Amino acid sequence: MNIKTKNSLNRKLTSAKLNKKDEFYTQLTDVERELKHYREHFKGKTIFCNCDDPEWSNFWKYFELNFEFLGIKKLISTHFEEDKSSYKLEIIGDNNFDGKINNLDIVKTPLKENGDFRSKECIEILKEADIVVTNPPFSLFREYVAQLIEYNKKFIVIGHQNAISYREIFQLMKENKIWLGYGFKGGAAHFINKYYENYATATDRKEGMIRVSGVHWFTNLEIKKRHEELILYRSIKDEKYNKYYNFDAINVNKTKEIPIDCDGIMGVPITFMDKYNPDQFEIIGLGISNSGIEIGVKPYTDEHKEYRKRVQKRGAVNGDLYMIIDEEVVVPYARILIKHKR
Repeated sequence: MNIKTKNSLNRKLTSAKLNKKDEFYTQLTDVERELKHYREHFKGKTIFCNCDDPEWSNFWKYFELNFEFLGIKKLISTHFEEDKSSYKLEIIGDNNFDGKINNLDIVKTPLKENGDFRSKECIEILKEADIVVTNPPFSLFREYVAQLIEYNKKFIVIGHQNAISYREIFQLMKENKIWLGYGFKGGAAHFINKYYENYATATDRKEGMIRVSGVHWFTNLEIKKRHEELILYRSIKDEKYNKYYNFDAINVNKTKEIPIDCDGIMGVPITFMDKYNPDQFEIIGLGISNSGIEIGVKPYTDEHKEYRKRVQKRGAVNGDLYMIIDEEVVVPYARILIKHKR
């Protein structure tokens, strides 16, 4: 696949996932693969899936099937209906006393509103919940996470890795209030889509599904992964690392290329957050736009801004990190600035 075709494909996938009317449902295998790491957190808790049509949702299916095994106190699900009122489903326990939890124990209650997670009804249910687990609309991710933080809720939710560079989300990650979970196999997920349009290439194609790359799990539940040491083997003495022109730091193109012996600041890709260990690294800030300006990234010089716009035909945003390589202005994709903790 050439670069142009690949970029076009990614735009289509992103556009589809951002469309609020498109409903994407996570595969049960992906749900199981991630949630097995959080089992001890679910015992005695009320679990709320507030962006899930239970007729399709594998989050609901997972918790229904494992209700007793996980020791869940209560399971609740609501979902958005565009033009009509919605409903909520609940499982509290073995209501019919047949000795097992199944669909006969489900209680269905009509809602007055449409099930939007921002509605008063859903907020009241949210207040009751201990842990929220779902796949919210990517286009509303900032607002969705802000609500969870406002109501002090624990959560495991799916989002795109680009959300790491959102000002509000990045600040929460910098403050160690949220972090990334274990992730999807290969950094991509195949979602079930009721209004399926196949954008996938032949090698990625799965019947009845759409492939979305760069998706991840975001959580604020403690997991072993976030304290695993990242093993490094590169040395700043043996490798050539370019320096930024407008900030005192070196550029590192891949997480595995982080030098073990650098005492200064390093700019790393946002994918670094998948390996981020707060015991090993300190996050300085985000080197883009206003976030960059706040931590001291200098604006473009007039000469470099003119070159960027006139010769390279590209944008020149003050606060973005950039380098001068072979007399060319080089602007890497969003960089997180970090330091080793010694």
